[in-house]
Amino acid sequence: MERFVLPPEPLTNEAIANRLTNTAINNIDKGLIKKQNLVYLELNGCSGNIISLLNGNNPDFAYMLNSMVNLRYSNSLMAAEGEQAMEKLMNALEEDYILAVEGAVALKNNGLYNVIGSWKGEPLTGLQAATMLGEKASHILAVGACATHGGVSAARPNPSESVGLQTVLPGKKLIKLPGCPVHPDWFLGTLAHLLLYGEPDTDNLDRPLMFYSTLIHDRCPRRPFFDRGIFAEKLGDKTCLFKLGCRGPVTRVDCPTRQWNGHVNWPIGDNTPCIGCAQFGFPDAMAPFISYDTTRVVKDE
Repeated sequence: MERFVLPPEPLTNEAIANRLTNTAINNIDKGLIKKQNLVYLELNGCSGNIISLLNGNNPDFAYMLNSMVNLRYSNSLMAAEGEQAMEKLMNALEEDYILAVEGAVALKNNGLYNVIGSWKGEPLTGLQAATMLGEKASHILAVGACATHGGVSAARPNPSESVGLQTVLPGKKLIKLPGCPVHPDWFLGTLAHLLLYGEPDTDNLDRPLMFYSTLIHDRCPRRPFFDRGIFAEKLGDKTCLFKLGCRGPVTRVDCPTRQWNGHVNWPIGDNTPCIGCAQFGFPDAMAPFISYDTTRVVKDE
């Protein structure tokens, strides 16, 4: 059973991530803390999380990379390619580093369903990279649904035999940031907390409480409709979307107050149900994403 903790009021909007990142950058500029190395590893997935991070703002992801960390490897962002890129990845093992991983780990055929490069003439699988880098990392961030529990990559029928990162690093402490994709603030805020104070407080599923403590349902602006039994009958209706399959009542994350795309909107604000992408078990446990309840709909009179 998940631990429920209602966060203090300052954590109910996007300000917490902004404060953390700005404080970390200011302390680095003043020499109070040092930049740390970051290895960002993409495994079996769609690269949706790195794309989401590049859409972050205040601060944006590029500013974070230049001001908060030394990016030692990222196959999407680095200029090097081929063996040169793999050499940079291997050189990172000689230093202290924080490891961020998006994507699931493919186990099929000893990991050959996900090859991230070639090293000394041999394919380097995501499985090899995850275990090798995970063993030496000072901290590990599992970024997005695929990394935290398998996500879409491990959805039925799962031909690649994909699993979450924890499965191949059973003895390691992971900070898990579920979401499909992860919100830029969840990643940047957690990274800044690591630089400033060490690991943030987490729940029993290893999710940072500052982002994942409260049900969407408890902060949803349409909660009054739910309490009065006024439910939407079709997509586009501006009442409670519960009977259309909304997963807000079982999903713990701060989308209602944080919002997306520069903090301007989120799915329910755009009249579509929450599909529970930030909850463990997504997508299989959250399907079907849209359903039409046959019980009586109470209309507002």
